[in-house]
Amino acid sequence: MTLTITDLSCRRGETTVLHGVTFAVGAGEALVLRGPNGAGKTTLLRTLAGLTPPVTGSVVPDLCAYAAHADGLKGQLTVAENLTFWAHVFGTRDIAPAVVAFDLAPLLSRRVADLSAGQKRRAALARLPLTGRPVWLLDEPTVSLDADNVARFAAAAGAHLAGGGSAVIATHIDLGLPGAATLDVSRFAASHAPDAHDPFAEAVE
Repeated sequence: MTLTITDLSCRRGETTVLHGVTFAVGAGEALVLRGPNGAGKTTLLRTLAGLTPPVTGSVVPDLCAYAAHADGLKGQLTVAENLTFWAHVFGTRDIAPAVVAFDLAPLLSRRVADLSAGQKRRAALARLPLTGRPVWLLDEPTVSLDADNVARFAAAAGAHLAGGGSAVIATHIDLGLPGAATLDVSRFAASHAPDAHDPFAEAVE
């Protein structure tokens, strides 16, 4: 399965910030998004995930699992309860592989509200393999993770790619994913559109 994006325009609020975004990510491939703060990396990922409608172009969000800055976990539930809930949502029954991949066994009975920021991040990332979706969209996935858990995440992402999945990742660190391509989203800034009268050629906020 190849995720193909052609002439996609994305907005933040009422302002178009990216115009003409075009790329393809095939099975087993990773694309790393680069660009300065405010360039539109999060905006692009939210559009690919179906959370923000595109201005032009189209995506197939049902192919994608999105890990945002927010952990998306219920604080009053345990780690096991959170993972079991997401597994049921996506028709998965076995949370064990995700638990092993992110070393969550010691935390399963603990409430999410009582976890550290890094532990919450690991629990949030563990939802990804439970979705069964082929494309992972990851927004700074290693925030709050120590070196050992960055390595665990990189191994999980590598396993996803080895199994035929793909990933689009906004990150400033090298995850060591073999053959990962890089895309600087600033090249698609709406202010760079060639026609000054183009309705999408608005200044980036």
